[in-house]
Amino acid sequence: MTARILNGKELAETVRAEVKAGVSAFVALRGRAPGLDVVIVGEDPASVVYTRNKEKAALEVGMRGKLHKLAGDTTEVDLLALVAQLNADPHVDGILVQLPLPSHIDAEKVTRAIAPHKDVDGFHPTNAGLLAIGRADKALVPCTPRGCMKLIALSGVPLAGARAVIVGRSNIVGKPVAQLLLAQSATVTIAHSRTRDLPAVCREADVLVAAVGRPELVRGDWIKPGAVVIDVGINRVDDPQNPGKTRLVGDVAFAEASQHAGFITPVPGGVGPLTIACLLENTLLAARARVEI
Repeated sequence: MTARILNGKELAETVRAEVKAGVSAFVALRGRAPGLDVVIVGEDPASVVYTRNKEKAALEVGMRGKLHKLAGDTTEVDLLALVAQLNADPHVDGILVQLPLPSHIDAEKVTRAIAPHKDVDGFHPTNAGLLAIGRADKALVPCTPRGCMKLIALSGVPLAGARAVIVGRSNIVGKPVAQLLLAQSATVTIAHSRTRDLPAVCREADVLVAAVGRPELVRGDWIKPGAVVIDVGINRVDDPQNPGKTRLVGDVAFAEASQHAGFITPVPGGVGPLTIACLLENTLLAARARVEI
C-alpha cells in the first residue's frame, strides 16, 4: 500500500480564496475590512518571520493587517494595556499575541486578557470551554486543530464510529483535536508520554494525529493499514545526506508510514500551511460574529 498525500498547501490556497471572497462580501456590506492585529514581544527570529507572514497573509486577502512589534523588555503591564486598547478598538476583529513571550510576562494572564470574541488563536478559556462542551459553532477554534479537521475531511473517510488516536495532549493541538473528533462521533483516545504500549494503541487508529514534538516517533509498523495519518510535528534534525545541514521532519516516519497508511500529510506541506489560512478564516468569522453581537 502507498498512501495518498493530503496536500495542505493546495487546501490552504482554497481556504484563502474562500476567505478573500468572504472579505470582499463583508466590505461591500459593512464598508470596512475585517482587522487582524498581531503582537510580538522581542526579536526571536522565527517569531518575527512568522508574525510578518501573518500580517502579509491578512493583507493579501483584503483584510486590514497590522503588526505591533514591542521591545523584548516591554513590561507585562504595558502589554496588557495594548491588549485592552485592541479589545476596545471597533476596527479590530482578531487579536493574536505571538507565543512564546519573554519569561517576565505571564502568557496565561495575557491570553485571558484578550476578548474571547477577538481571540483568533482560540486559546482563551471561554473558547476552550465552548469547545469542550460541544459548542464549537459558538467558539473560535484553534487554528492548527481546525486545519487538521479540514485535512481529515479531505480524505473522505467517515468519522462517525471511527477509532481516532491523538498522540499528544497539549492545550494547543491535542485536546482541541480530540474535542473536534468527538463532535464528529469518533471514538477518541488521547495518548501521551506515559501511555503504555504506545505502538499498540496507535495500531487501533483509523485516524491518527501525531502532535507530540518528537522527530519520527511514530514508525511505519505503528500504522493500521489504510489509516488516515495527520502529522502536526515540525522538527529540525541533522541531514545525514548533507553533513552540517538540517532538514524538517514530522513526528511520523513518513517513508515507513506511507507504506501502511491510506492517507498521510507530508512535512513540510501538510498541516503547516493551513494554520495561517485558518487564522484568516477565524478572523473573518470573528468579524461576522461581532456584527451580530
